[in-house]
Amino acid sequence: MLDTNKKPTILFSDEQEQLLEVASNFCRDRFPMSETRKRIAADEDLSRPLWDEMASLGWLGIAVPEEFGGSGLTLGEVVTVVEPMGEHLAGTPLISTTLAAQALLKAGTRAQKETWLPKICEGAIATLALSEPDGDWALERIAASATASGDTLTLKGTKTFVTDAASADLVIASVLFEGKPALVLITRDALAAGKLTREIVIDETRRSYRLDLDGITLPKSALLDADKTPAALNHIDQAACLLLSAEACGGANGVINVTIDYLKTRKQFDRYIGSYQALKHPTVDALLAMEAARSHLYYAATVFGDGIEGEVAVRMAKAQSGSALAFASDRSIQFHGGFGFTYDCDAQLYRRRGIWCEAQFGDATHHRAKLAEILF
Repeated sequence: MLDTNKKPTILFSDEQEQLLEVASNFCRDRFPMSETRKRIAADEDLSRPLWDEMASLGWLGIAVPEEFGGSGLTLGEVVTVVEPMGEHLAGTPLISTTLAAQALLKAGTRAQKETWLPKICEGAIATLALSEPDGDWALERIAASATASGDTLTLKGTKTFVTDAASADLVIASVLFEGKPALVLITRDALAAGKLTREIVIDETRRSYRLDLDGITLPKSALLDADKTPAALNHIDQAACLLLSAEACGGANGVINVTIDYLKTRKQFDRYIGSYQALKHPTVDALLAMEAARSHLYYAATVFGDGIEGEVAVRMAKAQSGSALAFASDRSIQFHGGFGFTYDCDAQLYRRRGIWCEAQFGDATHHRAKLAEILF
């Protein structure tokens, strides 16, 4: 039961402060808007040297225990890296790889953890294949399946929005096995040519793929612990919402900066347009919404995993951050006038990122409905 008399507390550790400073400087230097636009047009999914540099900073193992080569911190520390990446529209496999590592930690066997978690900490790319064409946000409702014949599994079905799959060394997919939800490890060499199809998605800084599971065969040892899978899916859902909230909060901050720069340089009737109250007041509203979302975010990071209180905080953060980014980017597009409705306006890219973040793992309406079920 949620303790409504408990006073909310936001904790911000020294590790979080240091990571935020390093990540902010790194993203400012490595992800200027010019590089973001080059990435959209690039053929390759990511810059491997850049990814290796991120791995060398230890970011891939932040929330991985030390026994598996990580730092032994929490997802609260990952939040402080993801937020500045969202501010600069960095399209990297960090979130997908972090979530795959969480799936292994929650449901992987000891052998699977010992095999893959050190590789992930060193720079291996991993991702999750949980979504299906029906767009159901309930992760336990699965149409894809796995059937066993001796020690071999044969998969069937389709997965969508499998981010960074073409670059991934490991894909963790959800399937029904013997009538129950299960997770299976699919290595790169198990994916034959034609199994991945690049999807056209609203956020072009992303690389998203449709995965055809039909006919893929795996050893039965590729199954994660079936008894732990339901809890793992719930953990993944909340972890994804936390990290997407961080990305959205960063995006709101980034687009507000774009707006302010424009208001301070564009003149109309010999006055900077930022001097007009009709533009100043909505900009302040966007800033207040962003700061409110960040408060929800860091409270959720503080209590993440703490039963009902943690779930309520995460769902509130997801709802608030999505709305904050939507409002800030909408106002920015409007303030840029006719130029704002062209592809060359940077505010467009933030609006696209916001739509993506909201659509993944549930939009604001979805999470408010979930909150109503929990609280009332």
